Amino acid sequence: MVKKRQRRLLGFDEKVLAFYALGQSTCEIQSHRSVAIVRETRNGVRPISGAQNEATAMAFGGPRSSCVRPGAHSPILCFDALVVKSREEDGPVKSKAIYLALGINLKGEKELLGMWIAEHEGAKFWLGVFNELKSRGVEDCFVACVDGLKGLPEAIEAVFPRTQIQLCLV
Repeated sequence: MVKKRQRRLLGFDEKVLAFYALGQSTCEIQSHRSVAIVRETRNGVRPISGAQNEATAMAFGGPRSSCVRPGAHSPILCFDALVVKSREEDGPVKSKAIYLALGINLKGEKELLGMWIAEHEGAKFWLGVFNELKSRGVEDCFVACVDGLKGLPEAIEAVFPRTQIQLCLV
């Protein structure tokens, strides 16, 4: 509940950052409908329009332009997954794959396009990553630098059909 004239929600920033740490993009967090921000009125409660966007932007220190990137041109994209050990709350240590998508723009600058977490690396998950990148505005990929994961070149070509595949260590 948001009190009258209240500007910050106690503990909300931590919840937003926890969603982000679980692998959700800021766009997914902003569109989360299970989190409702409401204000008490005489007739009950009413949702506050745009409050989720504002709260998410405040938690991340400003608006995030990386959600949708219309017209963003990254002729070279590098895709790889890092395997790290992670301990869940009061649980055993497990290996997790952190998927990384790195773009090199026309100026030669590197841009982190996204990070995702899964149980293990697989071409099927990569296909979902490529579709998400395309829906976020990555129009085309000229060269994709990837490791030798089986099925990865086919997943790239399914979303970006004219891509040249460069096998290398990323």
